[in-house]
Amino acid sequence: MIPNLNLVPFVSVDHMMKLVLHIGVERFLTELSAYVEEDFRRWESFDKTPRVASHSAEGVIELMPTSDGRTYGFKYVNGHPKNMREGRQTVTAFGVLADVGNGYPVLMTEMTILTALRTAATSAVAAKHLAPKDATCMAIIGNGAQAEFQALAFKALLGIRKLRLYDIDPVATQKCVRNLRDQGFEITACKSTEEAVEGAQIITTVTADKQYATILTDNMVGAGVHINAVGGDCPGKTELHRDILLRSDIFVEYPPQTRIEGEIQQLAPDHPVTELWTVMTGQAVGRRDARQITLFDSVGFATEDFSALRYVRDKVAGTGFYENLDMLADPDEPRDLFGMILRAAKPAPVGEAA
Repeated sequence: MIPNLNLVPFVSVDHMMKLVLHIGVERFLTELSAYVEEDFRRWESFDKTPRVASHSAEGVIELMPTSDGRTYGFKYVNGHPKNMREGRQTVTAFGVLADVGNGYPVLMTEMTILTALRTAATSAVAAKHLAPKDATCMAIIGNGAQAEFQALAFKALLGIRKLRLYDIDPVATQKCVRNLRDQGFEITACKSTEEAVEGAQIITTVTADKQYATILTDNMVGAGVHINAVGGDCPGKTELHRDILLRSDIFVEYPPQTRIEGEIQQLAPDHPVTELWTVMTGQAVGRRDARQITLFDSVGFATEDFSALRYVRDKVAGTGFYENLDMLADPDEPRDLFGMILRAAKPAPVGEAA
């Protein structure tokens, strides 16, 4: 008999926070980015499908599954912009990693914090291939829960040192400035999007409202800029004016999903885009010249969650940053599941009482 088949390692929110602090946020982002890029480079080995989404007027609930044939992973995630007004997170998530050979889960973890980290890591990995090589200044439009993670990922991977921040809610910008004050940045809190993008070589848009919005207009985007468009991630939710898309070379994770959920939902279904994995593997060109406008139309894809789950599994092994959950029924005889229930009703033999 194999012992402890009932137990599944579980990483709680508290464990995740302690793991991130133990490793260090920038090191965590750097190492996670390597896992993300590694899996993009073996893109063709994955099962791929657009996420399974249940949309409502208030938001969306999604399942994001994938497998490389050896390991299976999925994430449950929601997106409800109104939640902030009720004291709740806009995005919450958890994930599972399982052994394809026997179907047993090998990890269950919170993914609200982990999704913020993997989203930032993926943005920075894309920018490493698409942004101007001498970039030092980034504008972040939308200073909510994702903003600090984006800033630190771009600092760790690209050396960004100057931040220009704007949010329609000044309290959000003040929060962001406060959290990043001692992280090695030169920070400018701006009063408009137009002011924020002045002098920025990278523009990150990461707003939450579920609507067709125009966070950036065409006149705000000069030659040579890289746009990291993160906020548009479901049908009916965009951030960029259509004219910006028509001037940009657009890079995406998985076209069948991005055409439904990303900025390119504004364009014709056959508008040309480049898959990010082909740039990483040398099959396509990323940044060609100093005047090119590059756009990463980021909606998030299941392989990125798979990478994050793999990373956490590897990092928690042999540590105290998890607990074992009694999650799987494990009768002495696999066919006797009902007998296991009956035996649970019997009193413990004398001498075995707690």
